[in-house]
Parts: sequence; structure tokens; C-alpha cells
Amino acid sequence: MRSHHLTLAAAFALVAAATACDKLLTVDNPGRVPAESLDDPALVPALEAGALQQFMCGYAQYVSTAGMLSGEYWSANGFVDNHPWEWRGIQEIKSNPGGCATARTQTFMGFYTPLQQARYQLDDLGKRAASYTDAQLPNRIRIQAEAAAYAGYTYLLLAESMCDMTIDNGPKISKADVLKIAEQRFTEALGFAGTSTDAQLVSLKNMAYDGRARERLDAGNLAGAAADAALVPAGFVRNADFAEGGAVGREDRLYNLTVRNDFLSVTPAYRNLTLENGQPDPRVKVTNTGRTGSDNVTPVWQQQKFTGSGAVGIPIASYAEAQLILAEATGGQAGLDAINRVRALSSIPAIPTVPADFKALIIEERRRQLFSEGQRYGDMLRFNLPFQTGVNRKGQSYSSLTCVPLPDVETRNNPNLGA
Repeated sequence: MRSHHLTLAAAFALVAAATACDKLLTVDNPGRVPAESLDDPALVPALEAGALQQFMCGYAQYVSTAGMLSGEYWSANGFVDNHPWEWRGIQEIKSNPGGCATARTQTFMGFYTPLQQARYQLDDLGKRAASYTDAQLPNRIRIQAEAAAYAGYTYLLLAESMCDMTIDNGPKISKADVLKIAEQRFTEALGFAGTSTDAQLVSLKNMAYDGRARERLDAGNLAGAAADAALVPAGFVRNADFAEGGAVGREDRLYNLTVRNDFLSVTPAYRNLTLENGQPDPRVKVTNTGRTGSDNVTPVWQQQKFTGSGAVGIPIASYAEAQLILAEATGGQAGLDAINRVRALSSIPAIPTVPADFKALIIEERRRQLFSEGQRYGDMLRFNLPFQTGVNRKGQSYSSLTCVPLPDVETRNNPNLGA
């Protein structure tokens, strides 16, 4: 992946912008500047901004792509860098590791490259921040907590979705190994945040508790998952930070794909969902536009959960998710109480008694509450739920792919994979 080269290029681009040079065309190629030039605490804020921007790109790519893989969305266009993710074309997916959009009309999917780049940059940011004193780097502890918490999520998402993983041109490692690294990062973030009452550190601490609870649930550590989830306070949410009107890479790509361009359409499984009393389910907001996509086949149903590319960010961690983790990890009446606390957030009537099939209830409540948040794909793999089979409305055959294989760019360039 040559992640270190990408990090330096991004960092120098930010530094060049920060210096406000008025003779741009006479500036030397940033790639020729020695890496040692980055060993200056004054440049850390630029590195921080670059790492966080890369994470937001990777996260938006993950949520959008996972939505297609899990059957939340259909491809409503005919572009070859888009529709194979719906029918899970194995070779097409391996050849498209994803990237960051530079135009609103781009249709490509994939999350491996942007998340790997974010992972490297965040880890690098944490190491650099640790090498300075508080006097050299104001907000050093906050930056370290931030880098560790967000890095934890890159490892977590890659662990949940990939069949195999590799780190920095290393050998293949298992999902369990990647989850262990995610737990280490979340634990580091909690250590940096400590007992501080600073609002930013408190938010990062809650983010890390939620992330570690999710990781522990994935790893089968139910007691640990419940303990962490119970510490996430009511009202907490940490959203991905998107912005409208600037660089396209700062916008919410899910919104651009689903609303602005009609490139993706909500599938029938998420249309017109109702509650037990027959009322519409407010957690799954979709609307029928009455239009047909550019593929001339797919009716366009738009998600209405995120209504602007910079207005309401996609949740990364939240009290609602933590309560659903708590419900799954505890079960019984305590689990049902947690589910009802989540339902109450949307003014949905409580479920009065614990159902015989509590697992089915958990799966369905997660499907609805976490719609369009990138969680359904991991749930399908974790619960071994069936993926779509047969032939879709365009005559395309669904493949047997479930988890995402390492892309060609990794297997062909990583000397430890022997491909």
C-alpha cells in the first residue's frame, strides 16, 4: 500500500497550504522534502487534520459500500465501478480497493485503501504526538486520545469486513488478531482520556468505550462488552465530521450517492417498515421518488435519515448502539430493558415481555435502529445471516462472496503474501 508515502504526501500538502505561499508554481516538489522535516511539533496540527480527513473519507466509503454488500442498497446506475458491489462480483471487488471522491458524480465504491491509509496516518500521528512534551505540543493528550480512538475504529471496521488482513506490508493476520489491535487502541484512548472533565476528552472516552464494547462483542467477550457499553451515557453520539460547500472529499458520500445523484436506491427490505401497532417505523426513513435510476431498471427510493452532505453526520459511536450491544451481551429482561431504552429514543412503544427468540429480536432491532450506519454488513457476517442469492432485477447473478477478500493492489505488491 505504500501508506507511509501517502501520509507524507498528504502532510506536505497540508503544510504547504498552511504556509500560504503566494508563489505556488515555484515551490519545489513536496515529495523531495526529507521526512525529517515532519519532526516539528508545529506541524502536528496539519498531520492531525490530514489523518482525521482521511478517516472521514474511509468511514463514508465503508458505510456506503457496506450498505450495498448487506442489501440495504441497490445500485441504480450501470457504472462498472459501482454495481458489482451489489451482486458481490469477486474479481471486480478485488480490483477496486476504493479511494476518496474528488467529484460528486463519481460512482466507485470500496473502502480498503482509504481505511488503511487512515489507519496508518492515525497510528503515525499518535507516535509523533507521544514524542513531544506538553510544552512543545499543546493539547498533546487530546491528540493522542483522538488518534488512538479513531485508529481503533479503522482496525475494527477492517476486522469486521475483511476475510483476511495485513498491516504495513506484513503477512496475513486473522480477524481475531486485528480485533486485538483495535482493543489495544481503544484502551490506549481510555488511558489518555482518564478522568478528565474536558468535553473533548469525555467525548473521546465515550467513543472508545462504545468502540471497545463493539470489538468485545465481535470477539465473543460478552461480559467485557456489557461492562463497556453500560458506561456510555444517555445522549452521547459522535458523528463523522462532514462539511458542505468545500472540498468534495469533506462531504458525506452516502448522501451524495443516495440523494444528490440517485446512484443508490433503498431496497424493498427497508421500504414501508411498520411497528407492531402498524405505524411507520421512524428509524427507517425512506421515500419513493417515483423516478427510475440511470440504469433504466431500478426504482429510486431515497434514504431520509441523513438529509445533507454536511448537516447531520453518520454516527460513529452512540448511546443507542451501546444499549443494543448491552442488550445482546446480557439478554433476558435486562437485555429487553436496554432495547426498550433505545426504542424510547424514537418514541416507539416498549416491548412488554421477553420473546422466546431474543436473538431474532436483537437482529431486527439492530437492522432498523442502525440502518445506513454501516453496521448491517458486520451483523450479517457475525450472525451468519444469508446473503442474497440467485439473479437480481438486471439479470446479474449474486456471487458466493460474503467477507471482502484482500484486493489485488495488496496481494500483488505485498512481498509477504506470495501472490
